[in-house]
Amino acid sequence: MSTDLSWMLESALEIPGALHAVLVSADGLPMSRTSGLGRDSADKVAAAMSGVHSLSRSLGFFCDDDSLQWRQTLVEFDGGWVFLVSAGTGAYLAVAANLEVDMADITFRMQQLVGQLGKELSTPPREDIGHRP
Repeated sequence: MSTDLSWMLESALEIPGALHAVLVSADGLPMSRTSGLGRDSADKVAAAMSGVHSLSRSLGFFCDDDSLQWRQTLVEFDGGWVFLVSAGTGAYLAVAANLEVDMADITFRMQQLVGQLGKELSTPPREDIGHRP
């Protein structure tokens, strides 16, 4: 798992009540995670979020339109929330929060992150910076 993008994910935790964030690949693998979440937990979250996404996107017909595109899934627990949004082609951003989180603030921050992550994920890493043949 790459942690190159973890510094970006950490900004989601600046919202009071936000707990953890994981960047998930479409095939259910963790691409990056915030520092407070262990590798095993990130693996479990990524696998579960892949399933949640798959189930969620199949429900567009329920809104009387088979052509609707999935945008976000929200799961509520008696002690918190899990938000899942698309983070560009083949990636999803999952954020966990407690009940006190301002839902508008966290979803806004997630959309900001998605914009930043999209740029990072589509830009190939630079190699041999400063090296001249």
